[in-house]
Amino acid sequence: MSVRNVILAPEEFYHIYSRGVDKREIFLDDSDRARFATLLYVANSNAPVHLSNYRDFELSEIPRGSQLVSVGAWCLMPNHFHLMIKEVSEKGISLFMHKLLTAYSMYFNTRYERKGTLFDGAFKAKHLDNDVYLKYQFSYIHLNPIGIIDSGWKSKKLKSKLAAKKFIETYPYSSYLDYCGKERQLAAILDRKKFPDYFETNTEIGAMTDDWLNFENI
Repeated sequence: MSVRNVILAPEEFYHIYSRGVDKREIFLDDSDRARFATLLYVANSNAPVHLSNYRDFELSEIPRGSQLVSVGAWCLMPNHFHLMIKEVSEKGISLFMHKLLTAYSMYFNTRYERKGTLFDGAFKAKHLDNDVYLKYQFSYIHLNPIGIIDSGWKSKKLKSKLAAKKFIETYPYSSYLDYCGKERQLAAILDRKKFPDYFETNTEIGAMTDDWLNFENI
């Protein structure tokens, strides 16, 4: 299948992203963000899973069928999200994204008593077709939340490198904390063994983050 002229193929890596229709916010509070993060795990299955049956379960204890994709990194922003995904089965990404976006749209529209499309058309995909580009995406995705506290940081100097680093190290709605070795339920979303081992220790991703923040702050 192609998405915006990108061919999705098994064993290939992709940067997947989507934003709210008309750039509207799609995560209005922590309950919304927690719901979407949970769906990143639950929707990654070739079998239906009903969250209402597992209210008191740890995320990793919720039974799933075979995984559709492997997730290597993720982050949520107020009006969009980023995922790094490896397709592990034919049409796996398309099925996963359909389940994910449909389930979250139904939740969001019910909670906020709205109707209609929540996301801006088809999800977007970029093929991460070489090692340098793939490794860079770990930084790109994990640094994105800095925009929540410093919206212009990509086009001009950071207001505070220290504040930026502290924010991404405490922001719970990305996989950065999992690469830093924090123990939490959301770590179950990731399938790190299916991605190159760029970060052999918990400190290496922090060092790469420092390098990028220093580069952006020149």
